[in-house]
Amino acid sequence: MAVENNAVSSERIPVTLLTGFLGAGKTTLLNHILSAHHGHKIAVIVNEFGEVGIDNKLVIGADEEIFEMNNGCICCTVRGDLIRILSDLLDARDGKNGKYAEFDRVLIETTGLADPAPVIQTFFINEDIDSAYYLDSVITMVDARHADQHLDEGHEAQEQVAFADVLLLNKVDLVDTNELQSLEKRLRAMNPHAKIYQTHKSNIELEKILGINAFDIDQKLEIDPGFLQEEDHEHDDSVSSIVLREERPLDMDKIDKWVIGWVVNLGTEVFRYKGILYIKGVKQRVIFQGVHMLFESTSDREWREDERKVSEVVLIGRNLDREWFQKGFEKCVAH
Repeated sequence: MAVENNAVSSERIPVTLLTGFLGAGKTTLLNHILSAHHGHKIAVIVNEFGEVGIDNKLVIGADEEIFEMNNGCICCTVRGDLIRILSDLLDARDGKNGKYAEFDRVLIETTGLADPAPVIQTFFINEDIDSAYYLDSVITMVDARHADQHLDEGHEAQEQVAFADVLLLNKVDLVDTNELQSLEKRLRAMNPHAKIYQTHKSNIELEKILGINAFDIDQKLEIDPGFLQEEDHEHDDSVSSIVLREERPLDMDKIDKWVIGWVVNLGTEVFRYKGILYIKGVKQRVIFQGVHMLFESTSDREWREDERKVSEVVLIGRNLDREWFQKGFEKCVAH
């Protein structure tokens, strides 16, 4: 096992691990990073929970920037994918061929259901990866509106906070000052070392999250002395994802009524939902997303002429009835 101190070799490639609650704003932050004028060539790796990922279709320049891993857990078989992708990137860089030959840093966005510890392990238990890359920082996005609920209900959310080097307290416009102060106090008690920044729509100065050399292996070992040796972890089998697809154009009013119907009854059980909708009479893609009982739809770019128009929605939650959701989605087809 290769475990080093905080010394950073200039030849090793910095890696930023972006984690956080479902719906906290990770994809928005990713778009912010990719569209900023920072001068870096960033290779992005996205891990989605479930059989299909939506994030890669919602990210700026996704066709050129995203390596996608679709699997239920980044710390199981996906760890092999992570090692493979990192190795492939290194081969392209060493061989000076391919569009990633000149990348100078890596950003990994994990699913909101991922415990970050196994991802961190990858950079210390695999010698080839450890010799080529180093963890610059672990950035955790926190949904200010739903943070207490997520922390009360989920071990993963607690781990995401505990292992963070930087906590981005996002959506601060949805809570009052007293709630923010109470939440910051709770987060500080869980992780006294992390820097905390309040953000709106994931807007943060990039110098506060990139190239900060904040990861300290000794601090992580204080949190969990045995985490580098852990091989097994718990899964919540009641949590699953559902993918809904429809090639026929949909009716937006029907979509709104359908969503309101199940949000009222199942809002606490449906953790996160997002997708791209093909709406009748609308030239633009409609981005649809929500967290628990809060949801919104916004216009995106126009559908391209050579693009297959299809609505695709992913829902993540507990004890979801796939057939029931599928039938409701089909009733939203426009006539």
